[in-house]
Amino acid sequence: MLPENSELPVVQFLNVTKKIGSKTIIDNLTLDIPRGRVFGFLGPNGSGKTTTIRMLVGLMSITSGDILIEGQNIRTHFEEAIAKVGAIVENPEMYKYMSGYQNLMQYARMSPGVDKQRISDVVQFVGLGHRIYDKVSTYSLGMRQRLGVAQALLHRPRLLVLDEPTNGLDPQGIRELRDYLRALSREEGTTVFVSSHLLSEMELMCDTVAVINGGRLVDVRHLDASAATADTTGAKMMVRFETDQPALAAQLGGGGQISGSSWTVAADRQDIARLNALLVNNGIAVYSITPIRETLEDQFLAMTREGERHE
Repeated sequence: MLPENSELPVVQFLNVTKKIGSKTIIDNLTLDIPRGRVFGFLGPNGSGKTTTIRMLVGLMSITSGDILIEGQNIRTHFEEAIAKVGAIVENPEMYKYMSGYQNLMQYARMSPGVDKQRISDVVQFVGLGHRIYDKVSTYSLGMRQRLGVAQALLHRPRLLVLDEPTNGLDPQGIRELRDYLRALSREEGTTVFVSSHLLSEMELMCDTVAVINGGRLVDVRHLDASAATADTTGAKMMVRFETDQPALAAQLGGGGQISGSSWTVAADRQDIARLNALLVNNGIAVYSITPIRETLEDQFLAMTREGERHE
Protein backbone atom coordinates (compact mmCIF):
# COMPACT_ATOMS: atom_id res chain seq x y z
CA MET A 1 0.00 0.00 0.00
CA LEU A 2 1.35 3.42 -0.97
CA PRO A 3 1.53 6.09 1.73
CA GLU A 4 -1.12 8.81 1.45
CA ASN A 5 1.49 11.58 1.30
CA SER A 6 3.33 9.92 -1.56
CA GLU A 7 4.51 12.33 -4.24
CA LEU A 8 3.65 9.73 -6.87
CA PRO A 9 1.21 11.11 -9.48
CA VAL A 10 -2.36 9.91 -9.05
CA VAL A 11 -2.36 8.68 -12.67
CA GLN A 12 0.54 7.75 -14.93
CA PHE A 13 0.04 7.03 -18.63
CA LEU A 14 3.16 5.19 -19.76
CA ASN A 15 3.62 4.94 -23.55
CA VAL A 16 -0.08 4.12 -23.98
CA THR A 17 -1.18 3.20 -27.50
CA LYS A 18 -4.60 2.17 -28.73
CA LYS A 19 -5.14 0.71 -32.18
CA ILE A 20 -8.38 -0.39 -33.78
CA GLY A 21 -7.56 -2.41 -36.86
CA SER A 22 -4.88 -0.53 -38.73
CA LYS A 23 -5.90 2.85 -37.28
CA THR A 24 -3.95 4.30 -34.34
CA ILE A 25 -6.36 6.14 -32.06
CA ILE A 26 -3.91 6.97 -29.24
CA ASP A 27 -0.24 7.20 -30.14
CA ASN A 28 2.35 6.56 -27.41
CA LEU A 29 0.74 8.74 -24.72
CA THR A 30 2.94 9.47 -21.69
CA LEU A 31 1.39 11.81 -19.11
CA ASP A 32 1.37 12.28 -15.32
CA ILE A 33 -1.69 13.59 -13.46
CA PRO A 34 -0.55 15.24 -10.19
CA ARG A 35 -2.66 14.86 -7.09
CA GLY A 36 -5.02 17.46 -5.68
CA ARG A 37 -5.53 19.42 -8.90
CA VAL A 38 -8.21 20.01 -11.52
CA PHE A 39 -6.44 18.63 -14.58
CA GLY A 40 -7.95 19.31 -17.98
CA PHE A 41 -7.69 17.02 -20.99
CA LEU A 42 -8.28 19.27 -23.96
CA GLY A 43 -8.63 18.48 -27.63
CA PRO A 44 -10.91 18.85 -30.64
CA ASN A 45 -13.66 16.33 -31.30
CA GLY A 46 -12.14 13.05 -32.49
CA SER A 47 -8.74 13.73 -30.92
CA GLY A 48 -8.84 10.67 -28.64
CA LYS A 49 -10.05 12.13 -25.33
CA THR A 50 -12.89 9.67 -24.72
CA THR A 51 -10.80 6.70 -25.88
CA THR A 52 -8.13 7.65 -23.33
CA ILE A 53 -10.70 7.95 -20.55
CA ARG A 54 -12.31 4.64 -21.48
CA MET A 55 -8.92 2.94 -21.20
CA LEU A 56 -8.30 4.68 -17.87
CA VAL A 57 -11.51 3.35 -16.30
CA GLY A 58 -11.30 -0.11 -17.86
CA LEU A 59 -14.03 0.22 -20.49
CA MET A 60 -11.56 -0.32 -23.32
CA SER A 61 -8.44 -2.44 -23.59
CA ILE A 62 -4.96 -0.99 -24.06
CA THR A 63 -3.04 -2.11 -27.15
CA SER A 64 0.34 -1.38 -25.57
CA GLY A 65 1.76 0.57 -22.65
CA ASP A 66 0.47 0.85 -19.09
CA ILE A 67 -1.80 3.03 -16.97
CA LEU A 68 -1.09 3.27 -13.23
CA ILE A 69 -3.56 4.65 -10.68
CA GLU A 70 -1.92 5.38 -7.32
CA GLY A 71 0.90 3.09 -8.49
CA GLN A 72 -1.45 0.18 -9.29
CA ASN A 73 -1.37 -1.13 -12.85
CA ILE A 74 -4.88 -1.42 -14.25
CA ARG A 75 -3.79 -4.38 -16.36
CA THR A 76 -2.63 -6.50 -13.43
CA HIS A 77 -4.41 -4.97 -10.39
CA PHE A 78 -7.59 -3.56 -11.89
CA GLU A 79 -9.86 -3.91 -8.85
CA GLU A 80 -7.37 -2.26 -6.50
CA ALA A 81 -6.71 0.57 -8.96
CA ILE A 82 -10.32 1.30 -9.92
CA ALA A 83 -11.44 1.33 -6.27
CA LYS A 84 -9.75 4.73 -6.00
CA VAL A 85 -11.70 6.18 -8.96
CA GLY A 86 -15.08 7.83 -9.40
CA ALA A 87 -16.13 8.47 -12.99
CA ILE A 88 -18.80 9.80 -15.29
CA VAL A 89 -18.13 8.80 -18.88
CA GLU A 90 -20.47 10.64 -21.24
CA ASN A 91 -23.84 10.99 -19.38
CA PRO A 92 -24.58 9.86 -15.81
CA GLU A 93 -27.03 6.96 -15.82
CA MET A 94 -29.76 7.07 -13.17
CA TYR A 95 -33.03 5.31 -12.39
CA LYS A 96 -35.40 8.10 -13.38
CA TYR A 97 -38.45 6.60 -11.61
CA MET A 98 -36.55 6.72 -8.29
CA SER A 99 -35.64 9.77 -6.23
CA GLY A 100 -32.14 11.17 -6.19
CA TYR A 101 -31.69 9.86 -2.65
CA GLN A 102 -32.85 6.35 -3.62
CA ASN A 103 -30.36 6.36 -6.50
CA LEU A 104 -27.55 7.24 -4.10
CA MET A 105 -28.68 4.57 -1.62
CA GLN A 106 -28.69 2.00 -4.41
CA TYR A 107 -25.12 2.88 -5.32
CA ALA A 108 -24.03 3.02 -1.66
CA ARG A 109 -25.01 -0.63 -1.22
CA MET A 110 -22.29 -1.53 -3.72
CA SER A 111 -19.64 0.63 -2.01
CA PRO A 112 -18.32 -0.57 1.36
CA GLY A 113 -18.06 2.10 4.04
CA VAL A 114 -20.63 4.51 2.59
CA ASP A 115 -23.17 5.41 5.30
CA LYS A 116 -26.12 7.81 5.44
CA GLN A 117 -23.93 10.58 6.80
CA ARG A 118 -21.65 10.34 3.76
CA ILE A 119 -24.68 10.48 1.46
CA SER A 120 -25.91 13.58 3.29
CA ASP A 121 -22.47 15.19 3.02
CA VAL A 122 -22.16 14.76 -0.74
CA VAL A 123 -25.78 15.85 -1.31
CA GLN A 124 -25.07 19.09 0.51
CA PHE A 125 -21.76 19.50 -1.28
CA VAL A 126 -23.35 19.39 -4.74
CA GLY A 127 -26.28 21.57 -3.66
CA LEU A 128 -29.14 19.09 -4.11
CA GLY A 129 -30.49 19.13 -0.56
CA HIS A 130 -33.77 20.78 -1.59
CA ARG A 131 -34.54 18.26 -4.39
CA ILE A 132 -32.84 15.05 -3.35
CA TYR A 133 -36.15 13.31 -2.49
CA ASP A 134 -37.78 14.20 -5.81
CA LYS A 135 -37.83 11.74 -8.70
CA VAL A 136 -34.89 12.04 -11.07
CA SER A 137 -37.36 12.29 -13.97
CA THR A 138 -38.18 15.81 -12.69
CA TYR A 139 -34.52 16.90 -12.62
CA SER A 140 -32.98 19.28 -15.13
CA LEU A 141 -29.86 18.13 -17.00
CA GLY A 142 -27.71 20.20 -14.66
CA MET A 143 -29.28 18.57 -11.60
CA ARG A 144 -28.74 15.09 -13.06
CA GLN A 145 -25.12 16.02 -13.69
CA ARG A 146 -24.73 17.12 -10.06
CA LEU A 147 -26.38 13.90 -8.87
CA GLY A 148 -23.91 11.97 -11.03
CA VAL A 149 -21.01 13.82 -9.39
CA ALA A 150 -22.49 13.03 -5.95
CA GLN A 151 -22.72 9.35 -6.86
CA ALA A 152 -19.13 9.31 -8.12
CA LEU A 153 -17.93 10.90 -4.86
CA LEU A 154 -19.71 8.60 -2.41
CA HIS A 155 -16.79 6.24 -1.85
CA ARG A 156 -14.27 9.09 -1.39
CA PRO A 157 -12.25 8.49 -4.55
CA ARG A 158 -8.74 9.84 -4.90
CA LEU A 159 -9.53 10.54 -8.57
CA LEU A 160 -12.72 11.87 -10.19
CA VAL A 161 -12.87 11.36 -13.97
CA LEU A 162 -15.36 13.38 -16.02
CA ASP A 163 -15.75 13.10 -19.78
CA GLU A 164 -17.21 16.26 -21.37
CA PRO A 165 -19.24 17.06 -18.20
CA THR A 166 -20.55 20.42 -19.45
CA ASN A 167 -22.20 19.03 -22.59
CA GLY A 168 -25.80 20.22 -22.74
CA LEU A 169 -25.58 22.40 -19.64
CA ASP A 170 -26.79 25.99 -19.63
CA PRO A 171 -24.40 28.75 -18.46
CA GLN A 172 -25.64 28.56 -14.87
CA GLY A 173 -25.22 24.78 -14.78
CA ILE A 174 -21.71 25.07 -16.22
CA ARG A 175 -20.71 27.63 -13.61
CA GLU A 176 -22.15 25.56 -10.76
CA LEU A 177 -20.30 22.45 -11.91
CA ARG A 178 -17.07 24.42 -12.25
CA ASP A 179 -17.42 25.77 -8.72
CA TYR A 180 -18.12 22.29 -7.29
CA LEU A 181 -15.07 20.78 -8.98
CA ARG A 182 -12.71 23.49 -7.79
CA ALA A 183 -14.12 23.23 -4.26
CA LEU A 184 -13.71 19.46 -4.39
CA SER A 185 -10.06 19.83 -5.27
CA ARG A 186 -9.43 22.44 -2.56
CA GLU A 187 -11.53 21.02 0.27
CA GLU A 188 -11.18 17.26 -0.13
CA GLY A 189 -7.90 17.03 -2.02
CA THR A 190 -9.54 15.00 -4.77
CA THR A 191 -7.82 15.03 -8.14
CA VAL A 192 -10.25 15.87 -10.96
CA PHE A 193 -9.41 14.71 -14.48
CA VAL A 194 -11.84 16.40 -16.86
CA SER A 195 -11.98 16.27 -20.65
CA SER A 196 -13.53 18.90 -22.88
CA HIS A 197 -13.25 20.78 -26.13
CA LEU A 198 -14.66 23.99 -24.57
CA LEU A 199 -11.61 26.21 -24.25
CA SER A 200 -13.10 29.01 -22.17
CA GLU A 201 -14.51 26.62 -19.57
CA MET A 202 -11.26 24.70 -19.23
CA GLU A 203 -9.40 27.96 -18.69
CA LEU A 204 -11.72 28.88 -15.81
CA MET A 205 -11.97 25.40 -14.32
CA CYS A 206 -8.51 23.85 -14.50
CA ASP A 207 -5.13 24.32 -12.85
CA THR A 208 -3.36 22.46 -15.65
CA VAL A 209 -4.34 21.26 -19.13
CA ALA A 210 -2.88 18.62 -21.40
CA VAL A 211 -3.62 19.15 -25.09
CA ILE A 212 -4.17 16.14 -27.33
CA ASN A 213 -4.58 16.22 -31.09
CA GLY A 214 -4.78 13.29 -33.49
CA GLY A 215 -4.14 10.87 -30.62
CA ARG A 216 -0.84 12.52 -29.68
CA LEU A 217 0.03 14.62 -26.67
CA VAL A 218 0.82 18.11 -27.95
CA ASP A 219 1.68 19.99 -24.76
CA VAL A 220 0.95 20.48 -21.05
CA ARG A 221 0.21 23.98 -19.76
CA HIS A 222 -0.02 25.15 -16.13
CA LEU A 223 -2.81 27.70 -16.16
CA ASP A 224 -2.61 28.73 -12.52
CA ALA A 225 0.94 29.96 -13.05
CA SER A 226 0.43 31.59 -16.43
CA ALA A 227 -1.07 34.82 -15.17
CA ALA A 228 1.92 35.48 -12.96
CA THR A 229 4.63 34.31 -15.32
CA ALA A 230 5.70 37.71 -16.57
CA ASP A 231 5.59 39.13 -13.04
CA THR A 232 7.73 36.49 -11.34
CA THR A 233 10.21 35.51 -14.06
CA GLY A 234 12.16 37.18 -16.83
CA ALA A 235 9.73 35.90 -19.45
CA LYS A 236 8.49 38.47 -21.95
CA MET A 237 4.94 39.16 -22.98
CA MET A 238 3.30 41.62 -25.32
CA VAL A 239 2.58 45.01 -23.73
CA ARG A 240 0.46 47.81 -25.20
CA PHE A 241 1.45 51.43 -24.46
CA GLU A 242 -1.31 53.95 -25.16
CA THR A 243 0.46 57.22 -26.00
CA ASP A 244 0.07 60.54 -27.83
CA GLN A 245 3.07 59.75 -30.10
CA PRO A 246 3.12 56.00 -30.90
CA ALA A 247 5.45 56.34 -33.90
CA LEU A 248 8.08 58.15 -31.85
CA ALA A 249 7.61 55.62 -29.04
CA ALA A 250 8.36 52.76 -31.47
CA GLN A 251 11.40 54.62 -32.80
CA LEU A 252 12.81 55.21 -29.32
CA GLY A 253 11.87 51.72 -28.11
CA GLY A 254 13.46 49.91 -31.03
CA GLY A 255 10.49 48.57 -32.93
CA GLY A 256 7.14 47.00 -32.17
CA GLN A 257 3.71 47.45 -33.72
CA ILE A 258 1.69 50.66 -34.08
CA SER A 259 -2.11 50.76 -34.26
CA GLY A 260 -3.93 54.04 -33.80
CA SER A 261 -2.63 55.63 -30.61
CA SER A 262 -1.14 52.38 -29.26
CA TRP A 263 2.37 50.97 -29.46
CA THR A 264 2.75 47.22 -28.74
CA VAL A 265 6.10 45.64 -27.92
CA ALA A 266 7.51 42.50 -26.26
CA ALA A 267 8.71 43.32 -22.75
CA ASP A 268 9.36 41.84 -19.30
CA ARG A 269 8.88 43.66 -15.97
CA GLN A 270 12.16 45.51 -16.14
CA ASP A 271 11.56 46.48 -19.77
CA ILE A 272 8.15 47.96 -18.95
CA ALA A 273 9.60 50.26 -16.28
CA ARG A 274 12.53 51.26 -18.50
CA LEU A 275 10.34 51.96 -21.56
CA ASN A 276 7.83 53.95 -19.54
CA ALA A 277 10.63 56.17 -18.18
CA LEU A 278 12.12 56.49 -21.68
CA LEU A 279 8.86 57.71 -23.17
CA VAL A 280 8.07 60.14 -20.35
CA ASN A 281 11.61 61.57 -20.37
CA ASN A 282 11.24 62.27 -24.08
CA GLY A 283 8.01 64.19 -23.65
CA ILE A 284 5.65 61.39 -24.73
CA ALA A 285 2.43 61.16 -22.71
CA VAL A 286 1.69 57.58 -21.57
CA TYR A 287 -2.04 57.11 -20.94
CA SER A 288 -2.04 53.38 -20.11
CA ILE A 289 0.16 50.26 -20.06
CA THR A 290 -1.68 47.00 -20.70
CA PRO A 291 -0.18 43.47 -20.69
CA ILE A 292 -1.67 41.37 -23.49
CA ARG A 293 -1.88 37.78 -22.29
CA GLU A 294 -2.57 34.89 -24.61
CA THR A 295 -5.84 33.17 -23.88
CA LEU A 296 -6.03 29.40 -23.71
CA GLU A 297 -7.79 29.57 -27.08
CA ASP A 298 -4.80 31.37 -28.61
CA GLN A 299 -2.40 28.80 -27.14
CA PHE A 300 -4.58 25.84 -28.13
CA LEU A 301 -4.91 26.93 -31.76
CA ALA A 302 -1.17 27.54 -31.97
CA MET A 303 -0.37 24.14 -30.45
CA THR A 304 -2.77 22.16 -32.63
CA ARG A 305 -1.57 23.91 -35.78
CA GLU A 306 2.01 23.11 -34.79
CA GLY A 307 1.05 19.46 -34.23
CA GLU A 308 -0.62 19.25 -37.64
CA ARG A 309 2.51 20.60 -39.33
CA HIS A 310 4.54 17.76 -37.82
CA GLU A 311 2.18 15.00 -38.92
